[in-house]
Amino acid sequence: MSERREHVPEYRWALPSVLLGDGDGGRPVRRSTRDWIVDILMFLTACLLALLTATELYDEPRGLVLTEQVTGVVSCAAVWLRRRWPVALALVSTVLASYLEMAGGTSVVGLFTVAVHRPFKISGPVAAVNLVTLVPYGMLRPDPSLGAGGMFVLGTAIVATVFAWGVVVRARRQLVWSLRQRAVIAAEDAKRLERERIAREMHDVLAHRISMLSLHAGALEFRPDAPAEDIARAASAIRDNAHLALQDLREVIGVLRHASSAGDDGPVPDPPQPTLADLRPLVEECRQAGMKVSYTTKLAGPPGSAGPREDDVPRGLGRTVYRVVQEALTNARKHAPEAPVTVTVWGGPGEGLTAEVRNPRWAHHGRRIPGAGAGLIGLTERVELAGGTLEHGPRPDGDFRLRAWLPWSP
Repeated sequence: MSERREHVPEYRWALPSVLLGDGDGGRPVRRSTRDWIVDILMFLTACLLALLTATELYDEPRGLVLTEQVTGVVSCAAVWLRRRWPVALALVSTVLASYLEMAGGTSVVGLFTVAVHRPFKISGPVAAVNLVTLVPYGMLRPDPSLGAGGMFVLGTAIVATVFAWGVVVRARRQLVWSLRQRAVIAAEDAKRLERERIAREMHDVLAHRISMLSLHAGALEFRPDAPAEDIARAASAIRDNAHLALQDLREVIGVLRHASSAGDDGPVPDPPQPTLADLRPLVEECRQAGMKVSYTTKLAGPPGSAGPREDDVPRGLGRTVYRVVQEALTNARKHAPEAPVTVTVWGGPGEGLTAEVRNPRWAHHGRRIPGAGAGLIGLTERVELAGGTLEHGPRPDGDFRLRAWLPWSP
């Protein structure tokens, strides 16, 4: 494992292939076609610069010419190592270029590579070494037409230009990498939010049905001597709620299957959602299960108007109120199954819509219906996402109250 890490660049994001998605999930980074083209161009650049300086060696001693040629060939071949050891290549070629002219092309390529693949705390000193080596080069190998000062100015301009170019390329790749990472994080957040939405939907769909099944089954358990008609009625209610639970579950699973088959291109439809008008059937269903539930609606409109009907409430607002009341009734069945429950919904456009569910805190000595305890947490998140507030807890009069307020635009 340690041997493999030695071949992984320290700053992977600076590689063009990584910007295109290679190396994700810890996979080794492979050179793309673009990387090979860039490497070949860098090699040809170093060779071209070495050949241009070779034309100026015609009047130099034979031993120096031979040394220059060998150094030029070796340094050009070393360009292929620039991705693995960029700093070492840049420093060695720069030191050689302080006296040997044919190593100058590799020195320029090495400086550019370090500026792209290493941060300024590393590339800055390397650029400074390049500037320092211009002094002995100008003194030992002066140009008759420019002189030592002119060669230093020209060399400084070349070093500054190459270094700035590399820094700009690095900054651009860093920006692309950061944007890509943000996109990945945003995608993960979207998946997480979708999972949470599906979990809330599953809880809303199944918690109510399962609690109804438990209520009827508990009645059969504690009243084995009940009349045959009551037993048949309870068994019918268990069967009906089981079928409804399976139907609701089938709808949610159908949405999930549609999402997996449609991919990222097609819109994912939501399962059929309840509205405020569905509260009355919900309350009636609870009454048939044996709960004592009273339901009151007070919707107010502008002065002089008849006021809005339940069907006039916006669908999103009505769905949230339905889920609030449904969860409150489910909790009442769990913790106080024999207590009377009062459901009140009031409000209007501009005033907001308030839903309140109250029940006495009676002691329940039977077997309690198990729960994850996440219903009120998810309900609070749902209400807050809609711009409302949720309050729940015991009251001084001995009742347990759950109240939700939601904005209703005029």
